[in-house]
Amino acid sequence: MEHRITASWARDGATFERNNYQRDHRVRFAGGQEIGASSAASYNGNPDLADPEQLLLAALASCHMLTFLAVAANRGYVIEHYTDEAVCELGQNPEGQTAVVRAVLSPKVRFSGDKQPDQELFRQLHERAHKACFIGNSIRTKVDLDPVLLSAAD
Repeated sequence: MEHRITASWARDGATFERNNYQRDHRVRFAGGQEIGASSAASYNGNPDLADPEQLLLAALASCHMLTFLAVAANRGYVIEHYTDEAVCELGQNPEGQTAVVRAVLSPKVRFSGDKQPDQELFRQLHERAHKACFIGNSIRTKVDLDPVLLSAAD
């Protein structure tokens, strides 16, 4: 199964030189939804827009949540509310490159109905969801590049 997005940026006549260029850009999803994004504020980005690290964390937290909901529903639990205030950290990976080196998901879940998990089963449900989460399983994914150089006339 293939998933697609379009990330686009344009200079629009603004300055473009070392450490002096616009980082704001648009990300369009296959369904037509579009969001504004930028680099992190610490990298001269726009703090009012999502940065790539936040988008990665959002994908991870969203995938874990959706997988957890499926795991719980498949086992007959009813969930009323799920909130996750997730955080990730940049640092040096074992190769010495700057990377997202740690993510902490902190889901708070409210169940309803007669069937309620105890703390140990709750932890096990999250572990199962983590092992099945597509994004969690992809963090160290191979990235292939297929660049296209456009001419000035394109």
